[in-house]
Amino acid sequence: MIVKISKFGDFLMSHPAGKEAFLLAESHLFNTINADEEIILDFADVNVLTPSWAEEFIYGFKDLHKNKLSFINTSNPSVEASLRIILEPVDVTKYKRN
Repeated sequence: MIVKISKFGDFLMSHPAGKEAFLLAESHLFNTINADEEIILDFADVNVLTPSWAEEFIYGFKDLHKNKLSFINTSNPSVEASLRIILEPVDVTKYKRN
């Protein structure tokens, strides 16, 4: 299933807005998926994506579903940076004081 994220807006900001978008998707889209169906989040036409919005939407999905999740059309710098922030682990050792 391909989910066009731009249907939730083209400026996607804030935890509350991300949670609201996830709850809407959960009640209208994700409630009909098969356990083995891949979910593809399509970020085409998204101008701004903040880590807070992405975190609420993506982790909301991952907390309830075990489906494979992938992303397309992520070349927008805002989308790319936000996904990198929430999906890549932080190496805390490089911030540790001696």
